[in-house]
Amino acid sequence: MLKRCVSAEWLKLKHSHIWILIMILPVISVLIGCGNFYMNQGVLRKEWYSLWSQVGLFYGEFFFPVLIAILCATICRLEHFNKNWNLVMTAPVPVSAVYLAKLIVAGILLLFVQLFFFVLYFIGGILSGLALPLPAEVPGWLIRGLIAGVTISSLQLALSLKIRSFAIPVGIGLCSVFFGLGLYVLKIGMFFPHSLLTIGMGVLSQESMGSSGRQLLFISVNLLYLIIISLGAIHRMKKEDVTA
Repeated sequence: MLKRCVSAEWLKLKHSHIWILIMILPVISVLIGCGNFYMNQGVLRKEWYSLWSQVGLFYGEFFFPVLIAILCATICRLEHFNKNWNLVMTAPVPVSAVYLAKLIVAGILLLFVQLFFFVLYFIGGILSGLALPLPAEVPGWLIRGLIAGVTISSLQLALSLKIRSFAIPVGIGLCSVFFGLGLYVLKIGMFFPHSLLTIGMGVLSQESMGSSGRQLLFISVNLLYLIIISLGAIHRMKKEDVTA
């Protein structure tokens, strides 16, 4: 049943414009970051680490979370048209499968975005004259960024399922970026999804997460948010009347 729901979500996205956005935003992030790196190589002397600090700042702190918000709003957009929610909720499909299918599709697309971003980062570094090898931390940054991205997706999906407007959940997502940045500055970023993205991807600091305990805390908090938000969204879908 879940597999069929996932297939249905892919079909809905097949002819959408989200694919263009998925390709463009990482490209813009890397172009801006590489431009800053190239113009300031006299100051930015840590080569690949410095390049990551530049491309990661624009990508991980702004473009990636906004892309997640737009993606989740797009995944839920069709249901809000022409009373389609009534059809979905009366179909012989568990509500949990509907939500989880959307989350799985979002996660798969975010995995693609992360891999695409890595390729762009690598190409940008080579074109900037940087020599191999890449920093050993890169896989960890990408994986933790994906984990935090899925957590943010659960939150954005819950908002987009509840709110018919396309723009409002995206606006909330954008505001959450700045709120998360504030919590990061206050050194309590481990307790908000968007701050977790900043920490996990090494956006503002390329230092290692250090002890295994800190990494376990990162994964645990993400998992806790993911479970609570998902269960809350599924419960609401089961108990509340649909506004179509």
